[in-house]
Amino acid sequence: MTASNAPTAPGDISALTFEQALAALEKIVERLESGNVPLEESIAMYERGNALREYCEALLRTAETKVEKIVVGRNGAAAGTAPLDMD
Repeated sequence: MTASNAPTAPGDISALTFEQALAALEKIVERLESGNVPLEESIAMYERGNALREYCEALLRTAETKVEKIVVGRNGAAAGTAPLDMD
């Protein structure tokens, strides 16, 4: 892998979609679990992976606040929406 396409390559994480960030994180985990990565590279990959994890969690929290449940009216038809109660 070259530096430009390595999962640990520096880049603007905020430009990634959730799916792209998750895929990059999965690649990092796979490489780290293989045990064939030098120590210094492992540390850099871990740091990048942690940043990707935090980014994914933030995107999920944002999506969670946007999810709404449909409120059903007396006649059984949708009467609007209300915030989703996660409890």
